[in-house]
Amino acid sequence: MSKIKLGVIGVGHMGNYHARICNMLRDHIDFVGVCDIRKKRADFIADKYNTTAYYDYKKLLKKVDAVNIAVSTDEHFRVAKGCLNAGVDILLEKPMTDNLNEAKKLIEIAKRKNLSFHVGHVERFNSAVVELMKFSHDLKPISLRAKRLGPQGDKIRHSGVILDLMIHDIDIMLNIMESKVVDISAYGKKVYTDYEDIANVQLLFENGSFATVSASRITQKKIRTLDLTMPDKYIYLDYSDEDIYIYRRGKSKDSDDSKIRKVIDTNVEKILIEKNNPLKLEIKHFINAVKGKEKSQFTPEQNLKSLEIVLNAERKAKKYWDQT
Repeated sequence: MSKIKLGVIGVGHMGNYHARICNMLRDHIDFVGVCDIRKKRADFIADKYNTTAYYDYKKLLKKVDAVNIAVSTDEHFRVAKGCLNAGVDILLEKPMTDNLNEAKKLIEIAKRKNLSFHVGHVERFNSAVVELMKFSHDLKPISLRAKRLGPQGDKIRHSGVILDLMIHDIDIMLNIMESKVVDISAYGKKVYTDYEDIANVQLLFENGSFATVSASRITQKKIRTLDLTMPDKYIYLDYSDEDIYIYRRGKSKDSDDSKIRKVIDTNVEKILIEKNNPLKLEIKHFINAVKGKEKSQFTPEQNLKSLEIVLNAERKAKKYWDQT
């Protein structure tokens, strides 16, 4: 297959990144155009990346083989459904939708029409996460903990932090754990928006392991971390730096300091990781899947399971803030 004709629908905060990567990948694609209902925005991004501006996504669909969709979450179902029904392969930014039944409908349409339907969980392509997944099945963690914290930005908010941010970490945890979630606790608080701006979710797995996930857009320090605790080691992953540290259990020994009875000699390893642009890797994977060069790394069922857990947590968090 020659170069696929690709476009970007929705060029706000995230869509701008998609357009930038598409512009970088012109050796692999024909970057047909960008679309946004805001004419000035579409014109600006199109001019910035030397492509064509569209203001109605249905007109863009007549020119492309595939699209990246980065519209607001509340528009995901309508736009994605229109693209799939037009026979166009799609990479849809996470979350798939904010409604489980709508997500199932999109999956059904894609299967019926034999189309590539990827969901944009960009952290799956984070170099540190890719490295962790190479040996994750041997870990069997007792507990997992993730923090995704940061300050409020200028991005328009159409959902709370559970659906917008925490879905990244829950998705990765579900891929690590070989056990299903049997219980969910969730707490959240509205501060600046009509949705939870800070939240904490706890997951209990069938095998007895548990996870704690924190997300915030009101914290004045950016933190993106994941850690796993096993009886013999502790693994710390930094999403931002794309680093992994492994702390292995050491032996107790006498200290030279008379005030300290024992010290633990812990072995610390830093995994050497070749770092790449996660979004670029994700879009290249989508392009290769459309061309038939690669099989999709993630199934619709995986995407659906992550969404189901997150929507359940979101409902429980809403009950909490409604009572406070």
